[in-house]
Amino acid sequence: MRGAVIHAPGDVRFETLDDPEIVHPTDAIIRTAVTCVCGSDLWSYRGAEPIGDPHPMGHEYVGFVEEVGSEVTSVRPGQFVVGSFATSDNTCANCRNGFHSNCLHREFMSTCQADYVRIPNAQGTLVATDGVPEERFWPGLLANSDVMGTGWWAADAAEVTPGSTAVVVGDGAVGLCGVIAAKELGAERIIVMSRHESRQRLALEYGATDIVTERGDDGVARIKDLTDGIGADSVLECVGTAEAMRQALRSARPGGNVGFVGVPHDVAVDGQELFFSHVGLRGGPAPVRRYLPDLIDRVLEGRIDPGKVFDLTLPLDQVAEGYRAMDERRAIKALLTP
Repeated sequence: MRGAVIHAPGDVRFETLDDPEIVHPTDAIIRTAVTCVCGSDLWSYRGAEPIGDPHPMGHEYVGFVEEVGSEVTSVRPGQFVVGSFATSDNTCANCRNGFHSNCLHREFMSTCQADYVRIPNAQGTLVATDGVPEERFWPGLLANSDVMGTGWWAADAAEVTPGSTAVVVGDGAVGLCGVIAAKELGAERIIVMSRHESRQRLALEYGATDIVTERGDDGVARIKDLTDGIGADSVLECVGTAEAMRQALRSARPGGNVGFVGVPHDVAVDGQELFFSHVGLRGGPAPVRRYLPDLIDRVLEGRIDPGKVFDLTLPLDQVAEGYRAMDERRAIKALLTP
């Protein structure tokens, strides 16, 4: 088969790879329907994370089951399935508590920008749709495997409630999906911090009520101006930088909550400041599997359309251009078609 391999910062190649095989009886093999490049892939692409030896890339996927291990009974060959970037058995104590991305048997997916993918823990990870969805739904279902599930987790962790005010820090695919989630959870006011017109337009389409272009202390001051000097009930931090975290924590009102889902890079929280702020802080890798059945229904019923975050579609063999386009902010998110 063919797939994406990263060799060095800025160097992603489309190469011939070994076909995946069933390694454990809990595995499944899927044929990729569509996959994509994630904003978190750019950390290593930009050299912010060590790469080490060349290795495959990609953790978002939907596709058709080709083969299953002997212990997999929840899906069968031919079915269309959606999974999470973090696999889970769906039975351990952490899964039962709703934190599938901390499953005791968790594995993070990392080979999905390819024609075929081996899915560990397939029994608990994969969710089959009722028949094969129309192709127009595939981008939205793909978004559910990470960015929509992660945006939903950001809103859930920030405790967005009906009638509340939510702030979204970050206008990438996760932040935009966070707008969808905040809207679906009933937020009355959704303030998005964004400096990019195309992303602002999509945020407004998804339900944002206000756009703030300022950053840092100026951004916090603008949020306070919009909330009668108090701050927001809920803040979704969807970037992962120190500046974004500071902005998020200082934009929340006393007693408010921050849900942080951006993978932290050089982020340090001042314990003294957090202590006296009365702001709650929760985040981590999104427990996407918890939300998948509901999110799949919302997409197929047309209630949400997270697939709009894909504003560039390329054949899989042009995956390197997908990375370049996202790195240069010529695209929000690149969809790849095998």
